[in-house]
Amino acid sequence: MGGMVIIGAGECGTRAAFALREQGWTGPVTLVGAENGLPYERPPLSKPEGSGARRKAICDGAQLDGAGIDYRPGLSATAIDRAARTVALSDGRALPYARLLLATGAEPRRLACPGAGLAHDFRTHLDAVRVFAAAASGARVAIVGAGLIGMELAAVLRGRGASVDVIEAGPTVMARAVPPRLADRLLARHRAEGVRVHLDAGVSAITPKAVELADGRPIPADLVVAAIGVVPRTGLAEAAGLATGNGILTDACLRTGDPDILAAGDCAAVGIAPGRHLRQESWRSARAQADAAARNMINPPAPFAATSWFWSDQYDLGLQVAGHPAAHLPLVTRPLPNGGEVGFHLDEGRLVAAAGLGTGNAVARDIKLAEMLITAKACPDPDALADPGVNLKSLLKTLRAA
Repeated sequence: MGGMVIIGAGECGTRAAFALREQGWTGPVTLVGAENGLPYERPPLSKPEGSGARRKAICDGAQLDGAGIDYRPGLSATAIDRAARTVALSDGRALPYARLLLATGAEPRRLACPGAGLAHDFRTHLDAVRVFAAAASGARVAIVGAGLIGMELAAVLRGRGASVDVIEAGPTVMARAVPPRLADRLLARHRAEGVRVHLDAGVSAITPKAVELADGRPIPADLVVAAIGVVPRTGLAEAAGLATGNGILTDACLRTGDPDILAAGDCAAVGIAPGRHLRQESWRSARAQADAAARNMINPPAPFAATSWFWSDQYDLGLQVAGHPAAHLPLVTRPLPNGGEVGFHLDEGRLVAAAGLGTGNAVARDIKLAEMLITAKACPDPDALADPGVNLKSLLKTLRAA
């Protein structure tokens, strides 16, 4: 019988390998990664230090060796034989498994216009190296897509002296992840910094000198970056006969239709209710699902439950979001010093999400406490939430005492 095999050496897969050891598994652990080199974190790619792209290793070789993890970089899985319980690798070898974790992540969504191949992706360390090398001071950069990555990259490149245009097909920026009130504030800050943001703007073509918009306007560009989101890597699972949708479909315990194959991280759409699945793309979710998957690979399975959280740094502003804000939910706003604010989203009185924006790390404490209230399914007094003189910690203590 094989050991534990993990396909994908990103944040989720690597964390799961170490979590197996931390939770007592003493058998073989094999970690397969498509990129060469040590596993690294992706969030720092758009938050570089110094003049070039930042590669922050998740672990070093000594840690992998010390944990007895058989790390195989530069390889990909080509097929799963569920009957034989083996995974075929791109080097021609086959790995037997007792349990298999698919942490295959996601890949950039592709533009579908003439000249799309001229646009750079921004997903891997090599992508970041190429973009920052091409975006020297004074370069004209066009970023297609105003999501979190696109706007973070715009802030970094503008700070380095590049001329930046952001082109977004929708009516606002970061619409998928950030409440409109905070998204509007960030949009205003970008424009104040000199970023030209084009909303409701489709792309008809990309040329070596410009991005041509659907209305005929050319946006001059020496460098074009495509940041229109990602799609989960599901091909391996589909070929093995596993159910997929917006990701590899799992139950609440991260198990696919084959109980010996689990999925976690950006590639996994986790069951949250009958007929409903949720796929999350964040560093925190990747780590939390990694721990849960490792636990369920070696113990009786338990449902995965964690409040989602992510952050974004743009200029001197720090954004943090916990839970899943929705525009239709009642919003309670709390002002913070220096113009910051935190918004609390209530669903029939229960706190379900919180989002904050402020200078530096100003919102971190309130969002952390809000996250704990969300996890506790609290129904706090809206007036107390809105009052900056009321410490959120006191609300949590009252709830716990009750």
